[in-house]
Amino acid sequence: MSAYSAPLSVEEYCAPGVSAPLGIKAITPLADGETYAAISNDGQSIEKYSYKTGQKTGDLFSISGIKGDLKISDFVGYEISDNGRKILLWNNVNKIYRHSFTADYYVYDTMRSTLAKVSENGPQRNATMSHDGRLVAYTRDNNVYVSNIDYKTDIAVTKDGVVNQVINGSPDWAYEEEFSVTNTMRWSSDDSVLAFMRFDETKVPTYTFDDYRSYCDNDPLGDLYPERYSYKYPLAGFPNSVVSVHAYNVDNRVTKKMDLPITDTDYVPSLEFDGKGERLMVMLLNHDQNHLRIFSVHPGSTVGKQIYSETSSAWLSPYAYQMVNYGPTSFIIGSDRSGFRHLYEYDYTGTQKRQLTKGDFYVTDYYGKDSRTGIHYMQTTSLGAINRNIASVDSKGVFKLLNKEEGTASAVFSRNYSYYLQTYSSANVPTQYKLFNSRSIKLADVQLNKEYANKYSDVPRMEFLKVKNAVGEEMDAYIIKPVGFDSSKKYPLVMSQYNGPESQEVKNQWKMGWQFYFASKGYVVACVDGRGTGFRGRSWSDAVYKQLGIVETEDQIAGAKYFAGLPYVDSSRIACFGWSYGGYMTLMELGSKQSPFKAGVAMAPVTDWRFYDSIYTERYMLTPGQNATGYNMSSALSYTSNVKGRLLIMSGTSDDNVHFYNTLKYASKLNSEGGIFDMMAYAGFEHSLGMCNARVQLYRKVLDFLNKTL
Repeated sequence: MSAYSAPLSVEEYCAPGVSAPLGIKAITPLADGETYAAISNDGQSIEKYSYKTGQKTGDLFSISGIKGDLKISDFVGYEISDNGRKILLWNNVNKIYRHSFTADYYVYDTMRSTLAKVSENGPQRNATMSHDGRLVAYTRDNNVYVSNIDYKTDIAVTKDGVVNQVINGSPDWAYEEEFSVTNTMRWSSDDSVLAFMRFDETKVPTYTFDDYRSYCDNDPLGDLYPERYSYKYPLAGFPNSVVSVHAYNVDNRVTKKMDLPITDTDYVPSLEFDGKGERLMVMLLNHDQNHLRIFSVHPGSTVGKQIYSETSSAWLSPYAYQMVNYGPTSFIIGSDRSGFRHLYEYDYTGTQKRQLTKGDFYVTDYYGKDSRTGIHYMQTTSLGAINRNIASVDSKGVFKLLNKEEGTASAVFSRNYSYYLQTYSSANVPTQYKLFNSRSIKLADVQLNKEYANKYSDVPRMEFLKVKNAVGEEMDAYIIKPVGFDSSKKYPLVMSQYNGPESQEVKNQWKMGWQFYFASKGYVVACVDGRGTGFRGRSWSDAVYKQLGIVETEDQIAGAKYFAGLPYVDSSRIACFGWSYGGYMTLMELGSKQSPFKAGVAMAPVTDWRFYDSIYTERYMLTPGQNATGYNMSSALSYTSNVKGRLLIMSGTSDDNVHFYNTLKYASKLNSEGGIFDMMAYAGFEHSLGMCNARVQLYRKVLDFLNKTL
């Protein structure tokens, strides 16, 4: 029996800061190959630990140890220069979008224990330290600057940046959200050249919404008139930013535009220097996102040469091609060309040297190569799609699992690949951190979360199984039975879902959230990963191409009917619940003539793909002009007249990702047809509802709705 015998609260299930196990914050392998750095538990220092023993060996930085006149009371992140002499720190973070932010940046001199501000002229964005730590590039007001810490100079590299027109150095909204690009500035190895991307947003339509203040704000009644928020957001079929690549020479302060065949409709999803830090490696992706090219560019002459090309009959997955690593003499890139995601090695002339991995599994992360042994390290699904294991491939092509436990394992390797810090969890084992050497011999336990495991020892457990989809294929699935489960009783069922392209919900890793909270309140919770989801092969994912929501709905309904047929499930009391793409799935399922659902909850749903951003939507649907029939079929608005189950639809009014307009349009259509439904708006909240206690309140509301409806 757990020491925590009393029932857990909704906060202990659903509040991210409460329900998560202990972790290690901001791990950074250090240059000596023997140690790594991490932020201390109290957030006041950067500590150094031994890979061999897991023991702390010293502090790289501490707030109490700062000398000189300039002090700080806190910091939220750091970056260490290659020579270890400088540490970039930042605090006073203000979010822009999901990942981007402005902050106050500082450079800490480890020899003198002193701080220097990167700039005195206001908050900065994307501060990027040179390899020697003497220079820091950053952006402010859409322009690039270079600050010389030693000479206290602050030089403007660009001057044409204008809000909602031109962005230098930082990405636009769409690149940040859909290509996971947060910073486009890169230093050459000798720090003589700063490369960056320029985004011309002039032709991108402006999206505007009223930004209401919530009672989470310090002064919710401060503005009697709501502010209006405007930014560039390209809907499907509308123009995107026109992108160009530039290189700034630090010595002569000359900026050159690289000579690349980028059209106004092309994307540049990646910009890096090669393994020697001399030539720029620029990815170009066509508008339909099915043809990728890589160019090697000399930043001085600006001349580029194509060294890689790949095409697809559907879309090229960014999860594959952004898994790229540029080494001294060759580069590694992920590709789905075989039907599964594997690693391929090319030299810089563009010649394929070899395929590193093969088989009916996915490589899901690439950790790098030990130059001494020629061994490559990676993460794979070789023990099944729901698992993640650390693996290696040697110079002869011999594949080896470094950990053989089912579950989810990942690694942070030392700089010399002699050691790694393993993070592991499973559906039944909360997150654990352990140290191993490269031969997979355990060296030390770092954090086993024993107290946390004891606290959650009596919660419902996730069980994995296979369920047939609409055409008889097996789907990965899980079920969570209620606390005190009695097989002779009948329970209501909630289907949890997301099912977006290449996503995965059924995964063998520790997860504590609303699903377990609802099970603690007497619900059976189940989930299936139908066609379109990831890690089952490209033919499985490609089934949704140009027809989002169609086969996914069929498979989710097939899964619901399977679980409804279990002897302990009450088939008259079934609901579905999803967020974002999952919210869209809720609407599609309630709108199906075959819907078995008595109720559904749609949180921040897309309601018509014409209302969502171009990069994501067109990747899977092409443009509305190319695929009008597909857009009509995939619109939840096309099926509102079929909705018979009770609906709760919820959104944040300041959602910059899936706009509140989606919810209003759907509600308007239901209203016009005389539909009865429930709706809840979160004033001033964004897509993830991460502010205040919104997550807890949200799940209490959903549970209350289901209790009354089912």
